[in-house]
Amino acid sequence: MINTLSVGIIGASGYTGEELVRLLGKHPRVKIDVITSRKHVGQALHNIVPTMRNRMQNIVFSDPKPTVLANSETNLFFLSLPHGIASNYAIPLVKAGKNVIDLSADYRLFSKKVYLDYYNTEHPDPQMLVNVPYGLAERTNDKAIKQTPLIACPGCYPTSILLPLLPLVENKIVNTNNIVINSFSGVSGAGKRTIESLLYSECSENTAAYGVGNHRHLSEIEEQLSLVSKSGRKIVVQFTPHIAPMKRGILSTVVLPLGKGNTLKSVYKTWHQCYAKKPFICILPSGKYPQTKYVSGSNRIDFSGHYDQRTNNLIITSAIDNLIKGAGGQGIQIMNMKYGFKETDGLL
Repeated sequence: MINTLSVGIIGASGYTGEELVRLLGKHPRVKIDVITSRKHVGQALHNIVPTMRNRMQNIVFSDPKPTVLANSETNLFFLSLPHGIASNYAIPLVKAGKNVIDLSADYRLFSKKVYLDYYNTEHPDPQMLVNVPYGLAERTNDKAIKQTPLIACPGCYPTSILLPLLPLVENKIVNTNNIVINSFSGVSGAGKRTIESLLYSECSENTAAYGVGNHRHLSEIEEQLSLVSKSGRKIVVQFTPHIAPMKRGILSTVVLPLGKGNTLKSVYKTWHQCYAKKPFICILPSGKYPQTKYVSGSNRIDFSGHYDQRTNNLIITSAIDNLIKGAGGQGIQIMNMKYGFKETDGLL
């Protein structure tokens, strides 16, 4: 086991990158060797990320050149980059023997056709797709995480939806013919972009749907549900994301019929069996509903179920912090599992 792991954060000045710096900076087994940002090359970390003013004052942003990073002594790299760009780093880093945790969408899908359909471009590294584990921490095979140099972290919306839903689909507790999902995200989910719809005066006291019927995370949700269902058919869901007037957090509501012969008791029994030893899963009793303010700043997911006798529908609600459990925190959790650290290191 490595006593001290040297890590690099590529794209450290975005919202997720800042969370990675903050969390890894207090990790007992990690040393941050390099942080990169094209925009802030040569700037001190604490000048760009003021929350770090009394920590790591000697670290400066460097120019993120893949060849230089590949020849460095750093053990592990987090890629906090847009899709289509992350693979430009993942490919040379993996070839150089580095371990990579990718927080972009470049390796989340197993199908290059689905990637093309949702991202409107050919996948830049199609031969790697089938070999990269989908790093939903509580559902990922430990052996695959430890043996594979490149791991793809799920999107924030899929994390909030798949964690409560996958065990129920896998164990045939629910009927998958009519799944309707609505999710609400804080504006930080859109990243640091100066566009009109993300201005404070546009977002404050306003909620709106977007990406209706074709949001890119829909591809992940359907692919992962189809894989665990073992039915041989593609599971299709109705997914509608919304932007909410808050900085961070995701609240998701999933509505679907219970399977024949199953009850709310079956749902909770399945959840508790699946997640009994998972430190970041909080299963709330039926009638108690998750709220984003209670998971903000944590790597936890809260969820609960409600049975509607009138419609025979199960209603699941969940809440996560989109920047932590939905991004950087889950990446750190995967890192802890990969290197044999305590799963909660740096996250509690």
